[in-house]
This record gives sequence, C-alpha cells and structure tokens, in this order.
Amino acid sequence: MDVDGGRRVVLRAAVAGGVGTGLAAAGLAPPAAAAPDGAASGGRGPRIAILLYDGLTALDAVGPYEVLCRVPDASVVTVAKRAGPVRTDTGVLGLVADRALHQVRHADVLLVPGAGDRGVIAAMEDAETVNWVRRLHQRTTWTTSVCTGALILGAAGLLHGVPATTYWASRSYLESTFGAIYTPGRFVESGRIITAAGVSAGIDMALHLAAKLTDDRVAQALQLAVEYDPDPPFDTGSPEKAGPQLQQLALELLEAAAR
Repeated sequence: MDVDGGRRVVLRAAVAGGVGTGLAAAGLAPPAAAAPDGAASGGRGPRIAILLYDGLTALDAVGPYEVLCRVPDASVVTVAKRAGPVRTDTGVLGLVADRALHQVRHADVLLVPGAGDRGVIAAMEDAETVNWVRRLHQRTTWTTSVCTGALILGAAGLLHGVPATTYWASRSYLESTFGAIYTPGRFVESGRIITAAGVSAGIDMALHLAAKLTDDRVAQALQLAVEYDPDPPFDTGSPEKAGPQLQQLALELLEAAAR
C-alpha cells in the first residue's frame, strides 16, 4: 500500500467525518477565506489582520495564525508596508503579506508579532507602520501582540498605564520607555488589549482569544486540532528557571541566528 496515499485518505476521512461533523453539530461553519479587498472581511465571523514586517520572528505570527485561521467563519489577512514576501529575523524564511497597510483600514482583531532588535526597532521607528497600528486599534474588538510586538503597541501609544507582558529581556524597556505596567504571565488581558510573552506564548494567547471569539468548547477543540500539548524536555522556558548563564547564551544564540 502507498503509505503517503494511505495517510491522505485517513486524514481526509477524519476531517470529513470528525471535524466537519463536530462543527456542524455545534452550528458552526469552517473558517472563511480573506476577502478579496484585503479588508479582513467576509463571512460572519471575526476579521483578523496579522502585521508582517522585515525581521519579525516567524513563530510570533505563525503560531497564533495556526489557531486563529481555524476559528469558525474567521477571515485572516496578512498585512505589511507592501504586499509580497517579507523576510523573518534569520533572513532564511519568508512570509507573504496579502495586502499593503493602506489596503486594510479596519479589523476586528489586530495581531502584532515581535522581532529581534533589528526588526522591532525598525518597525517602532517607522511612522507608517506605527500610525497604521494606532488607526486600526481605534476600531478593533481586540488588539493583540506577541513577544516584542508589545513594544510596537507601546510606540503607538497604546500601553501607557496598561498592564502588559512581553519577551523576558524587554520587560524593563516596556515599562521605562512606554509606561506600561509589566505583569507576569503567558499572556495578559487588559481591556481589549491582550499581550503575550515571548514567541511560543502567542499560541497560548491565541487559544484564549479563540475562546473570547467563540466559546471554551471551540477553543478546546482548536487546541486539540493543533495538538498543542507542551511537554518540553527541559524546564528552562523562563528566565527565572533558566538562570543568568542560560539567559546570556539564549540572547547570544538569537543574535547569531539573525546575522
């Protein structure tokens, strides 16, 4: 038997007979595609805009995307200064922006990923990007960030006096530069702003947001759909657990990969 062909048959059967039935039983339809006009509209569900920019960290955007793109009736559009490919922090991986900033004027959910120093500083200093974030926030239901994406929200003036989190190495900068109130946690919800801690925490935030957009049952099913069941081989996923030597090594590895 063709093993790959057999796997495809099994997966198709599972989707058609399991997931599809589950959504129908819940009275929910599959996710909708992004609208042709790039306004993150279409379908009956939330319109989600994910910001891309040169030097972003891939998982900051892709992790939440894997959850949010499966929210029933949701439409997702990726947005950058110019439509087309955007290079991530290592320069190896490219992501594609569906629309340019000026083409997306409103969304129910805005997601701002983070980056290393080069990428996030450039985005924070780019008036077009920061003004777009500020304008979209005026009409969003939820404005969210992952990792150092919180610094971009801060640059847009959205976090002054607001409880928030970010990447562990940027905690003090978030407070001292933008007047945010650093609050520990994988994600922090304050009003209609949700900030996630570093990189992988974006998945946790996305599942929380999915529950807000639908309900706990659907969010729980989405967690199973992406089989998000972390069981890492090491217990060094926070600076408090890792200690100063591993903290230094972690930053050196990030910097080396981004050269």
